[in-house]
Order: sequence, then C-alpha cells, then structure tokens
Amino acid sequence: MTTPPAPTVRDLGERELLGRILRALDGSSRALVGPGDDAAVLAVPDGRVVVSTDTLVHGPDFRLAWSSGSDLGWKAAAVNLADIAAMGARPTALFVALTLPDETPVSFVEQLAGGLRAACDELAPGCAVEGGDLTASDTLTIAVTVLGSLDGMEPVLRSGARAGDVIAVAGELGAAARGLALLFDRFRDADGAPIAVDAAALTPAERDDLAAQLRPSPPIFRGAQAARAGATAMMDVSDGLLLDGARMAEASGVRLDLDPGLDDLALRGGEDHALLACFPPTTAIPDGFRRVGTVEADAIARVTVGGVSPSGRGGWDPHRDWDAGRG
Repeated sequence: MTTPPAPTVRDLGERELLGRILRALDGSSRALVGPGDDAAVLAVPDGRVVVSTDTLVHGPDFRLAWSSGSDLGWKAAAVNLADIAAMGARPTALFVALTLPDETPVSFVEQLAGGLRAACDELAPGCAVEGGDLTASDTLTIAVTVLGSLDGMEPVLRSGARAGDVIAVAGELGAAARGLALLFDRFRDADGAPIAVDAAALTPAERDDLAAQLRPSPPIFRGAQAARAGATAMMDVSDGLLLDGARMAEASGVRLDLDPGLDDLALRGGEDHALLACFPPTTAIPDGFRRVGTVEADAIARVTVGGVSPSGRGGWDPHRDWDAGRG
C-alpha cells in the first residue's frame, strides 16, 4: 500500500493552513484580542511601544537543506527578540508574515509555527505570536515585526556611549560564523548546492557552533538587566562586532577601543546576536556581561583593537556579500 503524498500549502489553501498555524500557537497569546481577528489588541501599560522588524529570505539568510521548519521559526523569533532586548526593553508580541511557495509541505509550516512559539517561551517568556499574514511567492520569506515594553525605563540607544565607558558583551561571539563556515565547507555537493547536515559526523563543539548559526539563543533578558544597571549605549551584534561597533561609535561620536585577544571570527563574524553595551566606569558590569574594551574620545568615530585600526572590512552586508552562486 502506497503512502499518500504529504499535503502542501497549495492543497490546503490559505484558510485551512492558517487554521493549522493557529492550532500550533494555541494558548500562547497574551493579547486582549489575539490571532484570528482582523488585528490584535494589546495592552500597553507603559504607554510606549518599542518596535522592530526583520526579514529572513531563502538564499541570503537561510537554506532549506540546512534548516528545519522548527529551526527557521526559532531563528526568526530570536533575531527579532534580540533587537528589542538591545533597547533595554522586554519583548511582548510578534507579528509574522509568511510568503510560501505552493509546494511547501504543510508539516513544514506547522513546524515553523512551533519553532516561533518555542523560542518565545524559552527566550522571552510572556511574548507570543499575536498575528500576521500569509501569501504565495516563489521565494520562502519570513518577515517578523516585534513589539516590546520599556516597563518604565528609558530606552538604551546606540548613541549614548561616552569617553571612559567600559565596553561589555553578553552572549557568544564567533560561534555562528564558525557554524556557517562549517555548512559551506562540509555540507554542499560537488556543484556547490547545499545538502542535508549529518549531525553524527560532527563533534560536540561543531554541533554547538551549528546550533549558534541555525538556532541562536541570544541572552534576551540581559537587555533589560543592562538598562537597569545603567547602560549608556547598547545594540544587537548581528553583523559582526567591528561593523556593529562602528555603528555605535558613529552614532555616539566616539572611538570604541576593543581589547586585543578577540579572534577574527569574534570580530568579523555575525549572527550570534550578542548584546554590545557600554557602562560608566563607576558602574559594576552586570552578571552575564564581560568586558571587551573601553570608549575613547576621538575626532574620528571608529573601532580600534588595542589602539590600532583593523585592516579590511568587518561584518556582513547582504547587498555586498551575498553570492547567489554560493550554495
């Protein structure tokens, strides 16, 4: 007896597919009016809302051969939650728009919804998917808008770093870049196309690096903790410490001098979604953060390592760095 083919999104159509997504998210809503109506209704006790958005596109941002639906849902949530944390805020709601090729298996979409919910439950308890949109496209795309609450605190901007501040980081640096290099080096066929990952062929350290790339776990709660401790500036390290640090340096009009000893992937690799923060020199660095440098006054806003400008360009720029032929 032959097994019938698994249903695709074309087979079900939008209404039934949405029903399955809502069932995967069932019980997680924290809104006054949650998923299922024309719009959500959220309580905003603080009176202010922190908002960010991010998009993951098949090709430059992920490969289906390397990521499960659950992995993609988790990562889509995690990278957005980190942006809210970087403002010193607490994530409260996600809104997710999916563009799906017709041949996408329904089970994949259900797994993606489950990954979104799991990431919220583990990384930002109390946050949930509260709405979104579905449409068809030849390219799988996951667009997420995330909301957050400041809970009475002031937002921590990237423009607040001052000379004398201590630079600190919470979370990993370089692991996601090592994981990406592992995928490109060992999980492509002779023509360069991605192939499924054989986890049994990896060492425990390699599996950790792969998880940092495919299923990152940024320290979301550390953002509000840093704000309460008096952080003067903060941002999510999504594109590499050198590149994101340069953005902070430019916004603040200072020089960020990083301590020697950080390896090249820690400096230039991205997607770890660590939190980069600055603290006054008289402030105790909160638990979970580690010192990586000092803020210096300088006529040229930039990043140096041990006082020396690093050679080359650091970090990831999708418009310059994505090569559609690379897998």
